[in-house]
Amino acid sequence: MSASKPLQGLDLIDCAKANAKQGADVATELCGYGTDTAAFYQALKEAGDRMGIQIAELSDLVTEQQTILQEGGIEVAPDTLADL
Repeated sequence: MSASKPLQGLDLIDCAKANAKQGADVATELCGYGTDTAAFYQALKEAGDRMGIQIAELSDLVTEQQTILQEGGIEVAPDTLADL
């Protein structure tokens, strides 16, 4: 669901991070900026600067943990149920 007004600060960063994998257009819309990607990126950069986070592009918000969870990792399990 899209924000009713453009998000700012931590709310903007949280929204952008949650939607970063879907791409800039989707994140821009869901964070309340409609189709104004330039304004979205400017507000995101300013929010990051205020928090001491350097955000050059949307992918900077995707953590390694998110990538592993989405792509899947390795399964560690015993060979048989008897080995539990």
